[in-house]
Amino acid sequence: MNTVHLTFLSFFCALLCLGGGQAFAQEQKEPDMMEIAEKEADRLQELLDLDDWQVFYVDSTLKHDFPAMHEEMEKLSKAKVANSSMYIAVQDKWMDVIDASYRKIFNEEQWAAYLKHGAAKQQKARAKRREKADGALKKRK
Repeated sequence: MNTVHLTFLSFFCALLCLGGGQAFAQEQKEPDMMEIAEKEADRLQELLDLDDWQVFYVDSTLKHDFPAMHEEMEKLSKAKVANSSMYIAVQDKWMDVIDASYRKIFNEEQWAAYLKHGAAKQQKARAKRREKADGALKKRK
């Protein structure tokens, strides 16, 4: 699972939390967050040549953060929040948390390779969305 696929999965979760995805969610089993975390940890182990202790920390990070992100999105859904930007903001927040954890786990070479394989582009996209949202808030004041 690459970074783009991981982001797609996050957006998929956000769409499921929106009202429009409920019929689809009933037909399809909800993604197993633990399985997704394990697959992503395995992918990063191969991609970055992680040591066993690093894989353990990546796996632990993801097994905590993916369900936490999903839970936060579920709360928005239960509150009948229809603004997709709020779901994206939740996803961005958790992806920033995950990247911050990775930065502590990976060595310099691994971090550079992680960024090169799509993470840098995703970080820039999140920063751009954050700037846009901050700009919209400033206009309201």
